Amino acid sequence: MIHTITDFSAPELDVFARLTEAQLLNREHPEDGIFIAESPKVIERALDAGYEPLSLLVEDKHLQTQAAHILSRCEEVPIYTASFDVLKQLTGFPLTRGLLCAMRRKPILNIQDVCQNARRIAILENVVNPTNIGAIFRSAAALGMDAVLLTSACSDPLYRRCIRVSMGTVFQIPWTFCQDANEVRSYGFKTVAMALRNDSVDIRNPELAAQDKLAVIMGTEGDGLADRTISSCDYTVRIPMSHGVDSLNVAAASAVAFWQLGNK
Repeated sequence: MIHTITDFSAPELDVFARLTEAQLLNREHPEDGIFIAESPKVIERALDAGYEPLSLLVEDKHLQTQAAHILSRCEEVPIYTASFDVLKQLTGFPLTRGLLCAMRRKPILNIQDVCQNARRIAILENVVNPTNIGAIFRSAAALGMDAVLLTSACSDPLYRRCIRVSMGTVFQIPWTFCQDANEVRSYGFKTVAMALRNDSVDIRNPELAAQDKLAVIMGTEGDGLADRTISSCDYTVRIPMSHGVDSLNVAAASAVAFWQLGNK
């Protein structure tokens, strides 16, 4: 059923406009956790991945146009509509392409299920910037990674900005949290630490690409990987640089690494 909203302070808009990421996540009751997906393409990817829609917010002019296909898939949930003059008060609304969806979180996968059929895994250690997380997921999906693992200090992939930057690829790549970046070695993976060390192997070394199961480990913005993580990896790898540049942003470095080492 479609409900028209004329006042930005309407409580029906709270989930889209006023609840924080922490409130949406609901750590005390994770089974009730939700997230917000923005734009038709992203919402469609979430629906295709089996996420349950709870409510939708759509700009009125899109009801019969770019939102129509999504709305037809969500006929059993509340659909709220408003004019642009009401919705422009919503931070970032121009980036949503006129459509938002509140969706229920799924239970977090266990690491065994994520790893068992994978050959190439990206592991993120303490990457805290949601934009970087989203960009890394997009590169992982495009460039041959089968799964992503994140340490507990990383931003949640279902934070709103992560989802937006990833273009919904967080719904296409299996992911979960891990206790330690080298935990995957027990599942037969050789581990690659991306780090600036004098003894690093060139990322173009054919021995790396020849490995049957490879986990590429990326570190936090600024400090990179912890020394103990690097020392326990099978390889330490660096991307060759020129013009005196010493490193790339972690999201840019991930794209290079996944292109070189991902499934071909």
